[in-house]
Amino acid sequence: AGLRARQRTRAIVVGIVAATVLRIAFAGVTTQLLQIVGLLLAGGVLLLWVSWKMWRELRVTAREEAAAAEALANQDLNADGTIAGGVPRKTFAAAAWQIVIADVSMSLDNVLAVAGAARDYPEVLVFGLVLSIALMGLAAGLIANLLQRHRWIAYVGLVVILYVAGMMIWKGGLEVWPAVAGKIG
Repeated sequence: AGLRARQRTRAIVVGIVAATVLRIAFAGVTTQLLQIVGLLLAGGVLLLWVSWKMWRELRVTAREEAAAAEALANQDLNADGTIAGGVPRKTFAAAAWQIVIADVSMSLDNVLAVAGAARDYPEVLVFGLVLSIALMGLAAGLIANLLQRHRWIAYVGLVVILYVAGMMIWKGGLEVWPAVAGKIG
């Protein structure tokens, strides 16, 4: 959201490439990652930040739609003293950076989830990661177009991301608490 169609396609490609590279890199060190106390908590906090950025972007996009309606009507429809008040478009770099940050958090979570399910079966780990990357590549453009037409779906996605962030923070906190309590007491 917030990008022109051509830039949106480029941002999706950057996101897919980043997610692929990150998943491969994270899968390479999965056993070590599973040993790091607090990683789930940090990933949850990172996802919370992504949610906040997404919320802000959704609000800006709603203002852009109001500005477009004012411009078409050539009237101050929201009585703010301006007609189509200039709302800046998101830059490609800002969108790509947000996608990469989200990919870092969700790739790590995805790899940890697949690794947890795969345990001692590396072929299951590889299959799970390849499947998730393929689905992401096939569905990204379709989802972006759907979100452009039906904005309410983005709010549902925001709630899902908030839920995942909350669960990661909760489980990560439960994981960190014994380590912290052991140091204090």
